[in-house]
Amino acid sequence: MNIALIAHDAKKELMVQFCIAYCGILSRHNLCATGTTGKLVSEATGLNITRYMSGSQGGSQQIAARVACDEIDLLLYFRDPLTVKANEPNEADMLRLCDVRSIPVATNIATAEVLIHGLERGDLDWREIVRDGGM
Repeated sequence: MNIALIAHDAKKELMVQFCIAYCGILSRHNLCATGTTGKLVSEATGLNITRYMSGSQGGSQQIAARVACDEIDLLLYFRDPLTVKANEPNEADMLRLCDVRSIPVATNIATAEVLIHGLERGDLDWREIVRDGGM
């Protein structure tokens, strides 16, 4: 599966810790991330991550384009709900695209853990079946 990782500045360390904890599961999938998040996670875990630009420089839009093209199967987007962001309309657009494409999204650690355990059990395999034309 293709998994995208995005984390706001205040949540980057949480994303790193999450990826360390679930490195074994994540290593079996194709990972991409915005620039700084991908760099930090890769350095901490050794995971192979395709890195796009930093989120503020367009990396989130690069991932959103992959979502729109149905090339992302799961989005882990650790957001900081307490800090207003200049690019929040872009975030809303990405989340809307995920809804349109039925892409599971976690915006916090609790939901991410539910999704990662579902991924490990094979509960999300239907995404690959649908993309490959099996349904």
